[in-house]
Amino acid sequence: MNILVTGGAGYIGSHCCKELSKKGFHPITIDNLVYGHKNFVRWGDFFKGDAGNPAHLKKCFNRHKIDAVMHFAAYAYVGESVEDPLRYYENNLRNTLQLLHTAMENDVNTFVFSSTCATYGNPQKIPIDEDHPQNPINPYGRTKRMIEEILADYHAAYGLKYMSLRYFNAAGADPDAEVGEDHDPETHLIPLVLDVAAKKRPAIKVFGTDYQTADGTCIRDYIHVTDLAQAHLLALEQLIDGADSNVYNLGNGQGFSVFEVIEQAKKITGKEIVAENADRRPGDPPVLIASNEKAVKELGWKPQYADPADIIGTAWKWHQKIV
Repeated sequence: MNILVTGGAGYIGSHCCKELSKKGFHPITIDNLVYGHKNFVRWGDFFKGDAGNPAHLKKCFNRHKIDAVMHFAAYAYVGESVEDPLRYYENNLRNTLQLLHTAMENDVNTFVFSSTCATYGNPQKIPIDEDHPQNPINPYGRTKRMIEEILADYHAAYGLKYMSLRYFNAAGADPDAEVGEDHDPETHLIPLVLDVAAKKRPAIKVFGTDYQTADGTCIRDYIHVTDLAQAHLLALEQLIDGADSNVYNLGNGQGFSVFEVIEQAKKITGKEIVAENADRRPGDPPVLIASNEKAVKELGWKPQYADPADIIGTAWKWHQKIV
Protein backbone atom coordinates (compact mmCIF):
# COMPACT_ATOMS: atom_id res chain seq x y z
CA MET A 1 0.00 0.00 0.00
CA ASN A 2 1.13 3.53 -0.80
CA ILE A 3 0.99 5.86 2.22
CA LEU A 4 1.26 9.59 1.58
CA VAL A 5 3.37 11.10 4.37
CA THR A 6 3.11 14.88 4.48
CA GLY A 7 6.16 16.36 6.19
CA GLY A 8 7.97 13.06 5.75
CA ALA A 9 11.33 14.84 5.56
CA GLY A 10 10.87 16.14 9.10
CA TYR A 11 11.77 14.73 12.51
CA ILE A 12 8.76 12.55 13.28
CA GLY A 13 7.63 11.99 9.69
CA SER A 14 10.97 10.49 8.65
CA HIS A 15 10.91 8.04 11.56
CA CYS A 16 7.40 7.01 10.54
CA CYS A 17 8.57 6.42 6.97
CA LYS A 18 11.21 4.03 8.28
CA GLU A 19 8.67 2.09 10.35
CA LEU A 20 6.21 1.98 7.46
CA SER A 21 8.88 0.58 5.17
CA LYS A 22 9.88 -2.06 7.72
CA LYS A 23 6.28 -3.30 7.80
CA GLY A 24 5.95 -3.54 4.02
CA PHE A 25 4.17 -0.26 3.31
CA HIS A 26 5.46 2.13 0.65
CA PRO A 27 5.77 5.70 1.98
CA ILE A 28 5.42 8.62 -0.42
CA THR A 29 6.87 11.76 1.17
CA ILE A 30 5.59 15.17 0.16
CA ASP A 31 7.59 17.98 1.76
CA ASN A 32 8.48 21.54 0.75
CA LEU A 33 11.75 21.31 2.75
CA VAL A 34 11.11 24.58 4.59
CA TYR A 35 11.93 22.71 7.81
CA GLY A 36 12.49 19.20 6.47
CA HIS A 37 15.71 17.62 5.25
CA LYS A 38 16.04 15.92 1.87
CA ASN A 39 18.61 13.49 3.32
CA PHE A 40 15.97 12.27 5.79
CA VAL A 41 13.94 10.79 2.92
CA ARG A 42 15.52 7.34 2.88
CA TRP A 43 12.43 5.16 2.59
CA GLY A 44 10.00 5.28 -0.31
CA ASP A 45 9.58 8.04 -2.87
CA PHE A 46 9.99 11.80 -2.53
CA PHE A 47 7.81 14.50 -4.07
CA LYS A 48 9.03 18.04 -3.43
CA GLY A 49 5.97 20.18 -2.98
CA ASP A 50 3.59 21.88 -0.61
CA ALA A 51 0.99 19.68 1.07
CA GLY A 52 -1.53 22.52 0.77
CA ASN A 53 -0.89 23.46 -2.85
CA PRO A 54 -3.71 22.10 -5.08
CA ALA A 55 -1.46 21.72 -8.14
CA HIS A 56 1.27 19.94 -6.18
CA LEU A 57 -1.22 17.63 -4.53
CA LYS A 58 -2.97 16.80 -7.80
CA LYS A 59 0.35 15.97 -9.44
CA CYS A 60 1.41 13.80 -6.49
CA PHE A 61 -1.90 11.92 -6.33
CA ASN A 62 -1.85 11.41 -10.11
CA ARG A 63 1.70 10.06 -10.00
CA HIS A 64 1.04 7.64 -7.15
CA LYS A 65 -2.02 5.56 -6.27
CA ILE A 66 -2.42 6.74 -2.66
CA ASP A 67 -4.19 4.39 -0.23
CA ALA A 68 -3.94 6.39 3.01
CA VAL A 69 -2.52 9.64 4.40
CA MET A 70 -0.32 10.36 7.41
CA HIS A 71 -0.37 14.10 8.00
CA PHE A 72 2.65 15.62 9.79
CA ALA A 73 3.18 18.81 7.78
CA ALA A 74 2.68 21.79 10.11
CA TYR A 75 4.40 24.75 11.67
CA ALA A 76 4.99 23.95 15.33
CA TYR A 77 6.70 26.84 17.14
CA VAL A 78 4.37 28.00 19.91
CA GLY A 79 5.94 31.44 20.38
CA GLU A 80 5.95 32.13 16.65
CA SER A 81 2.28 31.17 16.46
CA VAL A 82 1.49 33.88 19.00
CA GLU A 83 3.52 36.47 17.10
CA ASP A 84 2.23 35.51 13.65
CA PRO A 85 -1.06 33.59 13.94
CA LEU A 86 -1.97 34.19 10.29
CA ARG A 87 1.01 32.10 9.19
CA TYR A 88 -0.22 29.22 11.36
CA TYR A 89 -3.86 29.39 10.34
CA GLU A 90 -2.89 29.48 6.68
CA ASN A 91 -0.32 26.70 6.83
CA ASN A 92 -1.76 24.34 9.43
CA LEU A 93 -5.49 24.86 8.96
CA ARG A 94 -6.07 25.96 5.36
CA ASN A 95 -3.53 23.53 3.93
CA THR A 96 -5.07 20.61 5.82
CA LEU A 97 -8.47 21.47 4.31
CA GLN A 98 -6.92 21.38 0.83
CA LEU A 99 -5.22 18.08 1.61
CA LEU A 100 -8.52 16.57 2.78
CA HIS A 101 -10.28 17.89 -0.32
CA THR A 102 -7.72 16.28 -2.63
CA ALA A 103 -7.76 13.01 -0.67
CA MET A 104 -11.54 12.73 -0.92
CA GLU A 105 -11.44 13.60 -4.63
CA ASN A 106 -9.17 10.57 -5.03
CA ASP A 107 -11.32 8.28 -2.86
CA VAL A 108 -8.77 8.20 -0.04
CA ASN A 109 -10.65 8.06 3.27
CA THR A 110 -8.00 6.77 5.69
CA PHE A 111 -6.21 9.55 7.58
CA VAL A 112 -3.76 9.52 10.51
CA PHE A 113 -3.27 12.97 12.02
CA SER A 114 -0.31 14.31 13.98
CA SER A 115 -1.95 16.24 16.82
CA THR A 116 -0.59 17.50 20.14
CA CYS A 117 -1.20 17.77 23.85
CA ALA A 118 -1.25 21.55 23.25
CA THR A 119 -4.96 21.11 22.45
CA TYR A 120 -5.58 20.65 26.19
CA GLY A 121 -4.07 23.94 27.32
CA ASN A 122 -3.34 24.29 31.03
CA PRO A 123 -4.11 20.95 32.69
CA GLN A 124 -6.95 20.66 35.15
CA LYS A 125 -5.79 17.22 36.28
CA ILE A 126 -2.72 14.99 36.04
CA PRO A 127 -2.34 12.62 34.27
CA ILE A 128 -4.19 14.03 31.27
CA ASP A 129 -6.54 11.60 29.54
CA GLU A 130 -8.36 12.00 26.23
CA ASP A 131 -11.52 13.26 27.96
CA HIS A 132 -9.70 16.19 29.53
CA PRO A 133 -11.25 19.52 28.40
CA GLN A 134 -9.56 21.01 25.34
CA ASN A 135 -8.74 24.67 25.82
CA PRO A 136 -5.57 25.52 23.84
CA ILE A 137 -3.82 28.71 24.92
CA ASN A 138 -1.97 29.54 21.70
CA PRO A 139 -2.72 29.61 17.95
CA TYR A 140 -0.58 26.50 17.32
CA GLY A 141 -2.69 24.44 19.70
CA ARG A 142 -5.88 25.98 18.35
CA THR A 143 -5.05 24.97 14.76
CA LYS A 144 -4.58 21.37 15.88
CA ARG A 145 -7.82 21.36 17.85
CA MET A 146 -9.71 22.86 14.90
CA ILE A 147 -8.34 20.17 12.60
CA GLU A 148 -9.48 17.47 15.03
CA GLU A 149 -12.98 18.99 14.93
CA ILE A 150 -12.89 19.12 11.13
CA LEU A 151 -11.90 15.45 11.00
CA ALA A 152 -14.83 14.55 13.26
CA ASP A 153 -17.19 16.51 10.99
CA TYR A 154 -15.79 14.83 7.86
CA HIS A 155 -16.18 11.45 9.54
CA ALA A 156 -19.84 12.16 10.27
CA ALA A 157 -20.64 13.68 6.87
CA TYR A 158 -18.36 11.92 4.41
CA GLY A 159 -17.29 8.68 6.07
CA LEU A 160 -13.66 9.71 6.60
CA LYS A 161 -11.85 7.20 8.84
CA TYR A 162 -9.23 8.93 10.96
CA MET A 163 -7.10 8.70 14.07
CA SER A 164 -5.76 11.78 15.86
CA LEU A 165 -2.63 11.16 17.91
CA ARG A 166 -1.90 13.75 20.58
CA TYR A 167 1.82 13.77 21.33
CA PHE A 168 3.41 14.90 24.52
CA ASN A 169 7.17 15.73 24.32
CA ALA A 170 8.67 13.92 21.34
CA ALA A 171 12.33 13.15 21.99
CA GLY A 172 15.20 10.82 21.15
CA ALA A 173 16.40 9.57 17.78
CA ASP A 174 16.36 6.49 15.59
CA PRO A 175 18.40 3.81 17.46
CA ASP A 176 20.38 3.20 14.26
CA ALA A 177 21.14 6.95 14.04
CA GLU A 178 19.88 7.08 10.45
CA VAL A 179 17.59 10.02 11.23
CA GLY A 180 17.10 12.21 14.28
CA GLU A 181 16.20 15.62 15.60
CA ASP A 182 17.62 18.53 13.62
CA HIS A 183 15.53 21.70 13.95
CA ASP A 184 16.51 25.24 13.04
CA PRO A 185 15.85 26.99 15.31
CA GLU A 186 16.02 24.33 18.01
CA THR A 187 13.66 24.81 20.95
CA HIS A 188 13.45 21.34 22.52
CA LEU A 189 15.14 20.68 25.83
CA ILE A 190 17.08 17.48 25.14
CA PRO A 191 18.89 18.60 21.94
CA LEU A 192 19.63 21.96 23.55
CA VAL A 193 21.16 20.20 26.57
CA LEU A 194 23.19 17.98 24.25
CA ASP A 195 24.39 21.06 22.37
CA VAL A 196 25.90 22.24 25.67
CA ALA A 197 27.54 18.85 26.18
CA ALA A 198 28.97 19.09 22.65
CA LYS A 199 30.19 22.66 23.34
CA LYS A 200 27.92 24.14 20.66
CA ARG A 201 26.26 26.30 23.34
CA PRO A 202 27.78 27.72 26.51
CA ALA A 203 24.85 26.82 28.79
CA ILE A 204 21.26 25.63 28.95
CA LYS A 205 18.70 28.11 30.23
CA VAL A 206 16.31 26.74 32.84
CA PHE A 207 13.10 28.75 32.62
CA GLY A 208 11.76 28.81 36.16
CA THR A 209 13.08 27.09 39.29
CA ASP A 210 10.22 28.04 41.62
CA TYR A 211 7.43 25.76 40.39
CA GLN A 212 5.53 23.55 42.83
CA THR A 213 7.58 20.49 41.91
CA ALA A 214 10.20 18.51 43.80
CA ASP A 215 13.17 20.48 42.40
CA GLY A 216 11.30 23.62 41.32
CA THR A 217 11.55 22.98 37.56
CA CYS A 218 8.88 21.98 35.05
CA ILE A 219 8.05 18.30 34.62
CA ARG A 220 7.30 16.87 31.17
CA ASP A 221 6.38 13.50 29.67
CA TYR A 222 9.06 12.56 27.12
CA ILE A 223 8.07 10.03 24.46
CA HIS A 224 10.63 8.45 22.15
CA VAL A 225 10.17 9.27 18.47
CA THR A 226 10.37 5.60 17.44
CA ASP A 227 7.58 4.78 19.89
CA LEU A 228 5.56 7.59 18.30
CA ALA A 229 6.18 6.09 14.88
CA GLN A 230 5.08 2.66 16.08
CA ALA A 231 1.83 4.15 17.38
CA HIS A 232 1.14 5.71 13.96
CA LEU A 233 1.70 2.35 12.32
CA LEU A 234 -0.70 0.64 14.73
CA ALA A 235 -3.31 3.36 14.15
CA LEU A 236 -3.00 2.95 10.38
CA GLU A 237 -3.26 -0.83 10.56
CA GLN A 238 -6.37 -0.63 12.74
CA LEU A 239 -8.06 1.77 10.34
CA ILE A 240 -7.22 -0.53 7.42
CA ASP A 241 -8.71 -3.44 9.39
CA GLY A 242 -11.95 -1.53 9.90
CA ALA A 243 -11.56 0.20 13.25
CA ASP A 244 -13.63 3.31 13.84
CA SER A 245 -12.19 6.82 14.06
CA ASN A 246 -10.62 7.72 17.40
CA VAL A 247 -8.17 9.92 19.33
CA TYR A 248 -5.24 8.82 21.48
CA ASN A 249 -2.66 10.38 23.77
CA LEU A 250 0.92 9.35 23.11
CA GLY A 251 3.12 9.68 26.16
CA ASN A 252 5.02 7.47 28.58
CA GLY A 253 2.74 8.24 31.51
CA GLN A 254 5.64 9.48 33.62
CA GLY A 255 7.35 12.81 33.95
CA PHE A 256 10.88 14.11 34.41
CA SER A 257 11.95 17.57 35.49
CA VAL A 258 14.33 19.84 33.62
CA PHE A 259 17.03 19.25 36.22
CA GLU A 260 16.51 15.48 36.03
CA VAL A 261 16.99 15.59 32.25
CA ILE A 262 20.18 17.62 32.66
CA GLU A 263 21.58 15.21 35.25
CA GLN A 264 20.76 12.20 33.09
CA ALA A 265 22.44 13.88 30.11
CA LYS A 266 25.58 14.43 32.19
CA LYS A 267 25.70 10.69 32.95
CA ILE A 268 25.09 9.66 29.34
CA THR A 269 27.59 12.06 27.78
CA GLY A 270 30.19 12.22 30.53
CA LYS A 271 30.33 15.96 29.90
CA GLU A 272 29.82 18.98 32.11
CA ILE A 273 26.57 20.77 31.32
CA VAL A 274 26.23 24.32 32.60
CA ALA A 275 22.71 25.41 33.56
CA GLU A 276 21.66 29.04 33.91
CA ASN A 277 18.50 29.92 35.81
CA ALA A 278 16.10 32.23 33.98
CA ASP A 279 12.62 33.63 34.52
CA ARG A 280 9.56 31.51 33.86
CA ARG A 281 8.14 31.58 30.34
CA PRO A 282 4.50 32.66 30.07
CA GLY A 283 2.12 29.74 29.62
CA ASP A 284 4.43 26.97 30.87
CA PRO A 285 2.39 24.63 33.12
CA PRO A 286 4.34 23.11 36.03
CA VAL A 287 3.50 19.51 35.08
CA LEU A 288 2.37 17.79 31.88
CA ILE A 289 2.00 14.02 32.05
CA ALA A 290 -0.13 11.85 29.78
CA SER A 291 -2.43 9.01 30.57
CA ASN A 292 -1.60 6.52 27.81
CA GLU A 293 -3.96 3.79 29.04
CA LYS A 294 -6.32 4.14 26.10
CA ALA A 295 -3.57 3.74 23.48
CA VAL A 296 -2.05 0.82 25.36
CA LYS A 297 -5.40 -0.95 25.68
CA GLU A 298 -7.00 -0.19 22.32
CA LEU A 299 -4.03 0.17 19.95
CA GLY A 300 -1.97 -2.53 21.63
CA TRP A 301 0.81 0.04 21.89
CA LYS A 302 3.64 -0.30 24.38
CA PRO A 303 6.48 2.26 24.49
CA GLN A 304 9.84 0.50 24.17
CA TYR A 305 12.00 3.45 25.21
CA ALA A 306 10.35 4.66 28.41
CA ASP A 307 13.63 5.04 30.33
CA PRO A 308 15.05 8.57 29.94
CA ALA A 309 18.52 7.01 29.64
CA ASP A 310 17.37 5.28 26.44
CA ILE A 311 15.77 8.44 25.08
CA ILE A 312 18.79 10.64 25.80
CA GLY A 313 21.19 7.89 24.78
CA THR A 314 19.76 7.58 21.27
CA ALA A 315 19.62 11.37 20.98
CA TRP A 316 23.30 11.63 21.96
CA LYS A 317 24.30 8.96 19.44
CA TRP A 318 22.57 10.98 16.70
CA HIS A 319 23.87 14.29 18.05
CA GLN A 320 27.46 13.14 17.83
CA LYS A 321 26.86 12.22 14.20
CA ILE A 322 25.70 15.69 13.16
CA VAL A 323 27.83 18.04 15.30
